[in-house]
Amino acid sequence: MTASGRRRGRRRAATVCRWLFIPVALPVAAVSTVRAVPADWPVLGVQLVAFTPWLAVPAAAALLLAFAGRSHWQQALAAVLAGCQAFWLFPLDIREPAAEATGTSASLVAMSINAELGGADAGDIVALVRELQVDLLAVEEYTPGLARKLTAAGLDGLLPHRVAHARERAGGSAIYSSYKLTASGVLPDTRFAMPVARLDLGDGGGSSLRVVAVHALAPVEDGLDQWRSDLAAVARADNGSGPLLLAGDFNATYDHREFRGMLSGQGGKRPLVDVAAAAGRRLVPTWPMRGYRLPGIALDHLVTSPDLSASGYSVHRIGGTDHAAVAATLNVRVP
Repeated sequence: MTASGRRRGRRRAATVCRWLFIPVALPVAAVSTVRAVPADWPVLGVQLVAFTPWLAVPAAAALLLAFAGRSHWQQALAAVLAGCQAFWLFPLDIREPAAEATGTSASLVAMSINAELGGADAGDIVALVRELQVDLLAVEEYTPGLARKLTAAGLDGLLPHRVAHARERAGGSAIYSSYKLTASGVLPDTRFAMPVARLDLGDGGGSSLRVVAVHALAPVEDGLDQWRSDLAAVARADNGSGPLLLAGDFNATYDHREFRGMLSGQGGKRPLVDVAAAAGRRLVPTWPMRGYRLPGIALDHLVTSPDLSASGYSVHRIGGTDHAAVAATLNVRVP
């Protein structure tokens, strides 16, 4: 091939790259706009922003196409998009848990699982509780049938204390514990039951941990306003003092403005800690574990008040549900 032929070939290749850049970069730019602009976006925007971490792949591809296409404006746009993705993959606003308590502390293992309409394998749940030596279990989509199966599988012998609101399909939740539990009602104005309980740490000094089993409505169809309202109700569950654990299916990822707002303590509340994010594992997916052909994202969280420390965060598959269980060891300072 002659030199002029090679030049024509390179020009054609550059032209193809410039055209390919558009369909690759456009969805990255659209979702990045939703991620960056603090607005009440419609349902599709809220759903797409949950998959922000996966945009790093097309953002890198767009950057390569921009330089191969030798378009300066595409190179500039691709560099901005890639920079945004890198910044969101490694955000600077993640709050660290409290330092390990140097004085007296109570240590407990907390776990949460969305049972998907009560279909989760009760034997798997009980086996994991036994393996991890779980002291506190939050179950979402807790049905009367699942309650019976968990009892038959031996959960009551491991975690004898229970605050439960069983409902058919997705509306029920429960808190099981090896420590004494005292029911404190449910969060108001939520679609699904979110029970609140006080866990007695048994130190003789009245120390306790406030626990909320969280299950926010998914932001689908006409549920967007309720989803935002549910997250706001969860944020209000923090009374501003004392150890607190919010455990469950938030139907939100760290990339959702509403979830980060809850963590930041908007409205004068104290900032809260997402245990997975603080442990550097916020990108480990908890949904979907089966059924949907979608990239994995983290919808299930353990969120604590800043006066708790956490370690050993882990994610575990459970049969019969599209959610994974999340668990961690919490250290609660005892006065």
